[in-house]
Amino acid sequence: MTSLHADRLLPADLGTRDIARRLHAATAGLPIISPHGHVPPQWLAEDTAFRDPTSLLISPDHYVFRLLHAQGVPLADLGVGGVPLDEQGARRAWRLFCENWSAFRGTSSRFWLESVLSDVFGLSQRPSAESADALYDAISAALATPEFRPRALAERFGISVLATTDDPTDSLEHHRALAEDPGFATRVAPTFRPDRYLEPARADFAELVAALGRAADVDTSTYAGYLAALEDRRRFFKAHGGVSTDHSHVDVVTLTLDPAEAQRIYAKALTGKASATEATAFRRHMLMEMARMATEDGLVMTLHPGVHRDHHTPTADRFGPDTGHDIPVAVEFTRALQPLLERYGTAEGFQLILFTLDESVFSREIAPLAGFYPSVYAGAPWWFLDAPEAVRRYRGAVTETAGFHRTSGFIDDTRAFLSIPARHDMSRRLDAAYLAQLVAEHRLDEDEALETAVELVTTIPSRAFKL
Repeated sequence: MTSLHADRLLPADLGTRDIARRLHAATAGLPIISPHGHVPPQWLAEDTAFRDPTSLLISPDHYVFRLLHAQGVPLADLGVGGVPLDEQGARRAWRLFCENWSAFRGTSSRFWLESVLSDVFGLSQRPSAESADALYDAISAALATPEFRPRALAERFGISVLATTDDPTDSLEHHRALAEDPGFATRVAPTFRPDRYLEPARADFAELVAALGRAADVDTSTYAGYLAALEDRRRFFKAHGGVSTDHSHVDVVTLTLDPAEAQRIYAKALTGKASATEATAFRRHMLMEMARMATEDGLVMTLHPGVHRDHHTPTADRFGPDTGHDIPVAVEFTRALQPLLERYGTAEGFQLILFTLDESVFSREIAPLAGFYPSVYAGAPWWFLDAPEAVRRYRGAVTETAGFHRTSGFIDDTRAFLSIPARHDMSRRLDAAYLAQLVAEHRLDEDEALETAVELVTTIPSRAFKL
C-alpha cells in the first residue's frame, strides 16, 4: 500500500515546514495556468473517453516509457509510435510498467504517477506484478464513466488556461470548437511552432513551405512570399486565441542576412542545394525574423534550444520523433542572442522567454539577461529539469539575480494530461518551501512570501505569456 504524505517536498525543519504549509495552503486550490504543453486539443474538443490505462498513462508519456526502455522493455510492447495496442497488449504493457515500478524510485515521474493514482483515481495500491491487473481494472472502470472524460477532468483539475503546441498549417478547428462552446470554461490556446519551416537543411523543406503557402494562400516560391505566409499564419493563430510562438533549434545564435542573400539561400534550399553553412545562416536569420514579427503581432516568443533530437537513429526510424531519446547538449545565450536583443530587447511589447536544458546557464546567462532586458523572462526548468532538485537549484540560481517577477511561472510541458495537476502541485510545494526558507532566515516577511507564492501561479505566468 502507498499513500501521499501531506508534507511531501516541504522542508524537514519543523519550524520552516509550518511556514511552508501555510504558503502551500494559500495556493493549493488556485486555478492552473498551463501556458506551454502538448495535450492534443481534439481530446477536449471531441471529449472522447480514454481507451485504457496504457494508452493514457504510458504510451504518450516519454518520461515513463524511456525509463522502461532503459530497463530493457521494448518500446513496441508499450504502444509507442502511434500504433494502438489491443486489449491484451495494453494489459501486458501495464504489467510491464508495474513490474518495473522500482525503476521510478527517486524520479519526478514517481511523484507524478503516485499523485495520479492516488488523487485522480483514489487508488492506494503500489504498482507491482501482484497489483498490476487490479490497478488496470480499477482505472479502466473509472475511465468508462462520465467523470473521467477529458472535459470533466479539466474542470476537476481547475485548469483555467491550457496551451497546446501546433503546426503552422493546422486548421485549429478544435480550438475554434472549444472557444465557441459556452459550456466549456477552460481557455485552450494554440501555440505557433514553426521549427520545421525554418530549417532549410531538411530534406522536405520545399514540401513544407509549399504546404505553408497553401495554408496561407500565398505563393511561397520566393523569399518574400515565404515571409508573408509565416506572417499570415501567425495572425491566424492569434485570431484563434494564440499568445505565443515556440522555437527549438540546436542553438539560439542570431544574425541578419541581407535580403538578397536570404533570397539566394532560400532559392537554393527549395532545390535542395543549400550548403550546411548556408542553411544554418538562414535558420539563424529566421530567428531574427521571428523576433521582428513578434514586435508587430505581439505574440510572445519562447526559445528552448540545446537538444540533440533523435539520438538513436534506429528508434527514430521505427517509432518516429519524441520517443524518449532526445538528449540535452550545452548551449550559449549571451553572445548568441546579442544581435537579437540589441535590436528588439527594449522594443515595446516584445517578450522573450528563455528555457534551457543546460542548467549551468541559469545563473551565468539567463538570470542576468532577464535582470536587465525588460523583454526577457527566465523560463521555468522544464523537461529533464522539471524535477524537485533541479527546481530547487533553479530558484536559487535565478531569483538572487533576477527576482521572482522576471520568471515565467511553472511550465508543465506535458503530453500526460492527468499529470498536469500533480506537476503544478509539485511546483507550488517547492516554491512554498523556498519562500518559507527565506522567511525562516528573516530575508522576507511572511506576508511578502504569501503574496509571492500566489503571484507565482497567477499574475507572473499571466504577465509573461500575455494572458
